[in-house]
Amino acid sequence: MTKRLLSFSANSQQEGFTMQSINLDTRLGTLAANLYLPQGVENPPVVVVTGAWTTVKEQMPAVYAKALADKGFAAITFDFRGWGRSEDAIRYLEDPSRKTDDIRAVIDALASVEQVDASRIAGVGICASAGYMLDAIAGNSKISAAAVVAPWLHTPAMATQIYGGDEQAASLLKAAAAAKGAEVYIEAASLTNENALMYQAPYYTENDRGLIPEYDNQFNVASWDGWLNYNAQLSATSLEQPTLMVASEAMALPAGAHEYLDAAKGNVSAVWLENVTQFDFYDQADVVSQAVENIAKHFNAHL
Repeated sequence: MTKRLLSFSANSQQEGFTMQSINLDTRLGTLAANLYLPQGVENPPVVVVTGAWTTVKEQMPAVYAKALADKGFAAITFDFRGWGRSEDAIRYLEDPSRKTDDIRAVIDALASVEQVDASRIAGVGICASAGYMLDAIAGNSKISAAAVVAPWLHTPAMATQIYGGDEQAASLLKAAAAAKGAEVYIEAASLTNENALMYQAPYYTENDRGLIPEYDNQFNVASWDGWLNYNAQLSATSLEQPTLMVASEAMALPAGAHEYLDAAKGNVSAVWLENVTQFDFYDQADVVSQAVENIAKHFNAHL
C-alpha cells in the first residue's frame, strides 16, 4: 500500500499526548493536518475534528483535539482546501458541499495512517462544520460515531431570516454571483471594519483566543451562494451512527439543534449545558472540559 502520510515538521510533545504536523494525501489533494496521539495508547481510535466557519486547524479544532487526546483518543485536525496551509486555486470559500467532501476525503485517507486504528473512526464538528460533519458521515460506513458541539444547523429559510430577510439575502446572493471566479475577499473579523463578515465579534477579534497568526481572517464573497442555500437539516432522517449533540439554549442557533433532534431517529441525543454562549464553547476550559467528558463517554460506548 502506498503511504499517504508525510511529515513536514518536527513532532511536539505535551503532557498526555504528542502532535505531528503532517501532509495528508487525499483523493482531493494534499491537506495540511495535525495528528494528536495519546501517550501510552497503542493503535487508538481516531477522531476527525473540524471547526467553525472561516477557521483553521489551530483554532477551536486544536482545543478539542488536545482534550480528546488527553482522554486516550487520537485526533486529527486539518485545513480545508484553500484555507490555512492547504493550498488550492480557490481560496477562503465557505462552501458546505466542498467542505463536506474534504471531510469525507480525510476519513478515507485515515486508512493509510499507521499510528491509528482506522476501523474505529469518529467525528466532531463544531459550529458550522457540525452540519458538514453530519453530512459527511451520513451513509458512510467508515465512521462509527459522531458528536457536534454548539451546532449551527440552519435551513435556507433560517439563513434568510438571520442575514436580514429576503431583500438582504437576495443582495448577498447577487454579490456572490458577481464574485465567482473573481477572487473577491473581505475581512472575516474586525473590531474596526464595519464591512467585515463578523464586525466586533468575540473570539475572532481577540489575540489570546481566535485571532492567531495562522488564521486567514478572509472570506470569499462567492461563499454566500452555498452558505445561504445550505440545508443542514437534511441528514437528520438518514443519519444512522450514534450521534451526540453538546448544546446550550444560550448558543447562537438552538432552534436548529431542536429541529434536527425532532427530525432525527433515536440515534441522536443531546446534552444541554446551562448558559454557555457560542464563543465560550470554542475555548473556555470549563466548557470544553464538560463537552469532552460527554463526548468521550459517548465515543467509548460506540467505538
